[in-house]
Amino acid sequence: MRVVLDANIYISALISSKGNPATIIDTWLAGKFDILISQPIVDEVLRVTGYPRLQRKYKKIRAYRIEFVELISKQGIWIEPKETLAVVTQDESDNRYLECAVTGGATYIVTGDDHLLDIFGHQGISVITPAAFVTLLNTDLQ
Repeated sequence: MRVVLDANIYISALISSKGNPATIIDTWLAGKFDILISQPIVDEVLRVTGYPRLQRKYKKIRAYRIEFVELISKQGIWIEPKETLAVVTQDESDNRYLECAVTGGATYIVTGDDHLLDIFGHQGISVITPAAFVTLLNTDLQ
């Protein structure tokens, strides 16, 4: 199964080792599914984790953000999107996730972002919450 994770999933997993985002990362690291990444996704993770207020509030971000991005970069499947999409109109940058998913043949985009969740899916790719994806993983792994 090929999956695109929104930056908010990576960042939440980095902040806390508990919860659905951390479970998703742990399950990925155990080899249960593949993540697709693109340069815009990695750039967003780096940009957001570089915010001084986040680094002050969550010491783990400051300590591990580069190491975490290196892990994602080495273990993820790199995709160079072939088309520019304009499906999400409320936040144009959210289209980068769709572009990666379409080019990479993803089954799911996992996000906590309402703009992406509101489209439900695109070209056979389901857009789901972290909780729904963990439920799916638990069902598939049994």
